[in-house]
Amino acid sequence: MEFLKKLFLPITLPIQFIQNHFKAILFLVILVILFAPQDEESLKPNNLQEIFLIGPIMDASEVVAQIDAANKNSDIKAVLLTVDSPGGAVAPSIEIAYALKRLQEKKPVVVYAQGTIASGSYYASIWADKIVANPGSMVGSIGVIMQGADLSGIMNKLGVKTQVVKAGKYKQLGTTDRPWTEYEVNELNKVIQGTYDMFTKDVADARDLNFSQRDFYANAHIFTAQQAKDVGLVDMLGVKFDAKNELISLAKIEEPIWNKEDKFEKFMKKLSATAAVTLHTYFPNLVLK
Repeated sequence: MEFLKKLFLPITLPIQFIQNHFKAILFLVILVILFAPQDEESLKPNNLQEIFLIGPIMDASEVVAQIDAANKNSDIKAVLLTVDSPGGAVAPSIEIAYALKRLQEKKPVVVYAQGTIASGSYYASIWADKIVANPGSMVGSIGVIMQGADLSGIMNKLGVKTQVVKAGKYKQLGTTDRPWTEYEVNELNKVIQGTYDMFTKDVADARDLNFSQRDFYANAHIFTAQQAKDVGLVDMLGVKFDAKNELISLAKIEEPIWNKEDKFEKFMKKLSATAAVTLHTYFPNLVLK
């Protein structure tokens, strides 16, 4: 029996090792699959970067970080921003817009509207060298909105009242426990109109449009891709293939090598976007729309 054990030792030892360290081996195999280069091309650094702006814009930090990193990376010669977003909050939309403007001053930038490019996501895209819209995409909705619920009826039925101590006439702007007064609505209109003026002025400057004719291309109009091209909001119609070729042409690259987005990261982005929609439903804020 002892002889047989020694005879099969070269077989039993590896099996025993695998059984005892299965999780560690599995982890190492996954790492090899994920990070090992598949071919000679994957050993070369990519010279073209595709960045995604997907879902509602509530936080710009990740997209801005990617844009700024591409700006600093000497290997990256041009950037494609792929957009499918209904817009979102004002401040993060502007953060992305100005990050893209900084990038465009150094490298060619093309925006590809693959589904929806509206409101804040359009604002984020205006300083690209070219905007290419999928023929089936929706474009525009250049406007600003602030909304909130009036819960006073429900509160009365439940016997709930609010107690407030405040300093400043306008300190209760946007409260949900009563209807807004006329002077409060006027104050909010001042904010909305100021933001709208800024939005439309930047669109006019970036797209070389006449600001005095903004009702023609802004005013929260929603356009098909062809209609958006007719009013000057996009440069051409096409699919991603066309947008990529347009960028390659602008960058004058003979051997284009694109970055490959990690599938797990893409899944997490979609998950985050869904969470952002849910949060915004219950905690509305000033948004571009």
